[in-house]
Amino acid sequence: MTVRVGILGAGFIGRIHALNLHRDSRVSLVGVADVIPRAADRLAAEVETAALHSLADLLDRGVDAVYVCTPNAQHVEPVTIALAAGVHVFSEKPMATSLRGAWEIREAARRARGIYQLGLNRRFARVYTFLKGLIDDGRLRPLLAQMKHNRGELQQPPWTGDPSVTGGYLYETPVHLFDMGRFLFGDVEEISGVARQSVYGEPDGFVLLFRFRSGVVASVTSVAHTSWFFPYERVEVYGPHQTAVTEELERAWYSPGMRDQVEGIDCFQMPFEEKWGYVEEDRRFIGAVLGDGSLAVSADEGYRATELVEAVYQAVRSGAAVRLPLPEPA
Repeated sequence: MTVRVGILGAGFIGRIHALNLHRDSRVSLVGVADVIPRAADRLAAEVETAALHSLADLLDRGVDAVYVCTPNAQHVEPVTIALAAGVHVFSEKPMATSLRGAWEIREAARRARGIYQLGLNRRFARVYTFLKGLIDDGRLRPLLAQMKHNRGELQQPPWTGDPSVTGGYLYETPVHLFDMGRFLFGDVEEISGVARQSVYGEPDGFVLLFRFRSGVVASVTSVAHTSWFFPYERVEVYGPHQTAVTEELERAWYSPGMRDQVEGIDCFQMPFEEKWGYVEEDRRFIGAVLGDGSLAVSADEGYRATELVEAVYQAVRSGAAVRLPLPEPA
């Protein structure tokens, strides 16, 4: 069987997925839709498919699955419409930019005939699968962690500095780090911290403390104005005389003991879309549509990622620790 896929949104991330799917023999791309005709035309020509204008155009072409690659704040409507139409949906992160929106998508996914997968690509990035494997195999017992995910600026592209489009800085960049914490250490029990608004018109610097139900405690920092000083993404995990470190999505090391040889992986020369996990998440989604594998990132997982962002915003606004889970929307 060939999966007929449509792409909604012809920007940077839509192009990444379209190119991956174009190379997948299990997929037939039936159209790329964007409200900007020039963008749809350009990407459609690159992946040899039709340039369209809307989700309705894609559904009219009889797609089996839709990739929702629209701006952050514009995910809920196309996702719920596509699920109601009976097609499978892959949605880029974030699931939604409010807990209410995430709840609506989760409920729609529970009712749907098709599957829903959220694009949290870090879960499939090589440095993080290396780290996750150490934990799952019992070689690394996490006790404490330091996690940072900075951004150089909120200027390019211009919409990254517009909370009405992004949902806020945390939804644009740090949501990946918050989800990675859950992926590695399990559910978060409590969040506290502080935020500053320094350069942009919204809180753009965060210093946080995440307490996990597993007992792990992690410091979490994210700043939106670091001018892309490398490495802007780094995770350090400490066990009993053990340390594991990731540097960007390029390299990772593991020190299993005080006198043991350090192990590591170097992904520097790998193609960007592979080392960042995009190829694997697309492969897993198409496999799930075909019934050849399990769903990679479910609606429940996506809801929890949105919940973490909302809990952080609540904690820094109130100045008090916030316990999870948050009350669900009535």
